Amino acid sequence: MTRETKTDKILILNNYGKYLTYSGMKFIIKNKKRTIEKEIPFYKVGEIILQTGNAVSTGALTSAGFWGIDLMIMTSSGRPVSTMISLDDYSHVKTRICQYEAYKSRKGVEIAKQLILGKIQAEEKMLKKYKLIPFNSLEIPKKEQIKLLYAENVDKIRNKLHGVEGKYTEHYFQQIITLFPEKLRKNWKKREGYRAYDELNNLWNFAYDYLKWRIFRSLIKAKLEPYLGFLHKIQENRPSLVCDLQEIYRCLIDDFLIRYSQKLTKKDFEKQYERGYYNKKVPRIYLNHSETNNLVQQLNRYFETKIEIPRIRKGKRQKIETLIVEECGLLAQFIRGEKSSWIPRVIPYGEI
Repeated sequence: MTRETKTDKILILNNYGKYLTYSGMKFIIKNKKRTIEKEIPFYKVGEIILQTGNAVSTGALTSAGFWGIDLMIMTSSGRPVSTMISLDDYSHVKTRICQYEAYKSRKGVEIAKQLILGKIQAEEKMLKKYKLIPFNSLEIPKKEQIKLLYAENVDKIRNKLHGVEGKYTEHYFQQIITLFPEKLRKNWKKREGYRAYDELNNLWNFAYDYLKWRIFRSLIKAKLEPYLGFLHKIQENRPSLVCDLQEIYRCLIDDFLIRYSQKLTKKDFEKQYERGYYNKKVPRIYLNHSETNNLVQQLNRYFETKIEIPRIRKGKRQKIETLIVEECGLLAQFIRGEKSSWIPRVIPYGEI
């Protein structure tokens, strides 16, 4: 399956038995019988998404690396698990050195505050869009108070920020959960990430993983270290800077899923029995394979939606995915000292 845009083409191999190879200056997609289905010039391809059950030649991988084409690898259930990184992506040592220095400095604290403020602003726009109860009805620290938070120890400030952020997010989820179909909420108790069993949380987790992939590759393009964040603590196997930037863009996924979930039916999900607490088998509910493929395609189209935020160089509008790339680049400039401040641009949710 392929999907063409005005500027590039995303190759999505999500049906079993597809084979991606190359010939001359073109990618070649073959079916199970090794019959050619598609031929696409390298220069027209911006991204390749490869799902378990399909194959790719080393020549095609080499061509993707040479042409700077992003490659994402997904499990059979559609979860992004790996990406191909060019050697040049780690060429800017200065950026990473400045990032390490900023982690324990006031610059790192300022970044952490802007991440929280950006998230709160995005959530405010979502609450306003759907006419839900706003934050100003709550007795919690306001945005101006967040800016003034101080502690001698940098880690203590992070802990304070997490405490404030948690109160905002709790109210936010209590409000937006009411926008999802009741049939999806019947098994939902609270927002859960790892090892969630209900269909709504697993739907959220899948879409958040997709967002994580988009942010991860944008940080790599900006020459930043994805595992060294400023808000989330450094932890093995956790890309903390990816988690940091996710806070600004989680509302993107929420807004998308509110609309996407309205048409889902019981047939779109399947149960997988897994061993839970006390070694007892319990059902975990996921989207089935067919609907997962559909979700990936819709997410790809969604991230190409144009929004009313000017591009850095030229243009009054830009794609959502371009905005994320730009924002990571602006953050890198601030970390290197090339910009005096960094205030993330928040997506106007009322317009998408």
